[in-house]
Amino acid sequence: MPTQAKQQQNQTISGFEPYVSKPGEEYMGAPMRAHFTKILNKWKQDLMQEVDRTVDHMKDEAANFPDPADRASQEEEFALELRARDRERKLIKKIDKTLELIQDEEYGWCESCGIEIGVKRLEARPTADLCIDCKTLAEIKEKQVGK
Repeated sequence: MPTQAKQQQNQTISGFEPYVSKPGEEYMGAPMRAHFTKILNKWKQDLMQEVDRTVDHMKDEAANFPDPADRASQEEEFALELRARDRERKLIKKIDKTLELIQDEEYGWCESCGIEIGVKRLEARPTADLCIDCKTLAEIKEKQVGK
């Protein structure tokens, strides 16, 4: 891949240009909230399209195979797809919750300590509700409890 194309690819996040704040711009002002609303709505739309594709695929592929091994393979494939769609359904709920936070102007602040989460972290994980330090601590605690 040519260097220029590679650089251009690295500059986009899920098809969006990274947010560039203007000097003196307020954190999570209207332009920044609009940027994240656009990202989250596109992500939600993509997930919804995937759900529709799964339903269509399962309708098209559903067959009553006489061979038990073939039937079991198909059922396992459908179970894996449904599990993935269930995770995506939960993600859609989290996206909706995040969109509400944006609307209420409470988005972008750590739920634990109250500091700015940061634009780069939110672009990497738009549904993040903890700053990197609090998330790291939560993961360490989770590992300690899990042992």
